[in-house]
Amino acid sequence: MTGSYFSPPQSGPSRRSMLLAGLGTALSLPFLSACSGFDTSGAAAGAGSVGFLSTQFTPVEEKQRYEAVLKKFVKVPVAYNSVANNVFASTVQSQEEAGDVRLSLLGGLHGDLAPLAKSLDDVDYLLRELSGSGFNKDILALTKVGGSTSKYVPWMQATYLVAVNKKALEWLPSGVDVNDLSYEDYLAWAKAAKKGAGRPVFGMPAGPKGLHHRFYQGFLLPSFTGGQITTFRSPDAVTAWNYMRELWDNMAPASTNYDAMQEPLARGEVLVAWDHVARLVGAPAAKPDDWLMVPAPRGPKGRGYMLIVAGVALPQRGLERDRAEQVIRSLMEPATQIETLRSNAFFPVIQTELPTDLAGAIALEAAAVRRQQRSSGALLALPPVGVGAKDGEVSQIFKNCFQEICLNSSSVQSVLDKQAAQLNTILKALAVPCWAPDPVSPGTKCEVA
Repeated sequence: MTGSYFSPPQSGPSRRSMLLAGLGTALSLPFLSACSGFDTSGAAAGAGSVGFLSTQFTPVEEKQRYEAVLKKFVKVPVAYNSVANNVFASTVQSQEEAGDVRLSLLGGLHGDLAPLAKSLDDVDYLLRELSGSGFNKDILALTKVGGSTSKYVPWMQATYLVAVNKKALEWLPSGVDVNDLSYEDYLAWAKAAKKGAGRPVFGMPAGPKGLHHRFYQGFLLPSFTGGQITTFRSPDAVTAWNYMRELWDNMAPASTNYDAMQEPLARGEVLVAWDHVARLVGAPAAKPDDWLMVPAPRGPKGRGYMLIVAGVALPQRGLERDRAEQVIRSLMEPATQIETLRSNAFFPVIQTELPTDLAGAIALEAAAVRRQQRSSGALLALPPVGVGAKDGEVSQIFKNCFQEICLNSSSVQSVLDKQAAQLNTILKALAVPCWAPDPVSPGTKCEVA
């Protein structure tokens, strides 16, 4: 290991390490594709009920579990209706344009709410009231969605971690702290494990439905370049992708078939893997004592990590305002946050002691989520901002880079230049600001430098 990956070229431009705003639309579990059979108007809530329209927990089982949480911990009647992202946005916008808002409360990912900021009431007064909850300062910054006032109250969060079968610790380089890995450490470990086991035992979800593009967007590029879009084809990005090519050479080739890592981890096909928390939780289920969950590695620019944050918001001229505010207060109670973690594996956004009887896998993840978020040099990144239905096209650009660089051994700079042109074509049509960790300037169009 020469260390060349970890000494960015002096000719590369300097970048700000963290700026917060934008939107994110990554969830590991599938959304229902339509809202057939559901009333999205809010009318079904009935007089005195809080009509709660949300993009979260759309699978029937998740929705039912969350409805049970609301019934147990919220003392006012709530009609919870979960719909797809596009239905959510069109419903809010059409009701506002018609001057007939029938909803009381909105819930969604940061990326669902940010484009609707003009349709949402300020909630600074609620955040002041809830200031003792201990919200993370980075998450609070996001609630302003690039403006001066907060447009939603943090609701819950998720992220991505590294799962480690303790068998792999045999090959961890001497003196390396598994809870504070650098990318250099991670590569050295993958190499040693491949040699020691006689086969690659590191893996990643690079299958057709895998989330490996979020690794490049939220972890690799921020950690090496300090950005995601503006630095896309910079000298630092070339360094990052050269690193990724060498890391891939020491990963299980079957990773191109893995959509979620918990199954190959549970089978022992791989021993160390990065993935979304919801796609790792099944691996330690049978024998949690055999496993660790640890933060993603840190790079020259910091420990890039992608945050999936959801919030609750008040639509302008919404119904049952007093009761909607009461629901928000109830959602911030420790018992409600913990029950949400138990039922649907979304983590608390408030500071609270976690119970000792959490399922083993959830407890492992909860500790690692906090460790990653609070670690020195933590660099928050978001999924693509403001891109809506184009998220798939933007993400495909990053997948194309992986395909060409890691699988086809193409020239890194030429690949990045070509893909940067395609990315800029998409971004030009969208005309949206950048998102964390790139510099965020409302009114300025995001583009690759």
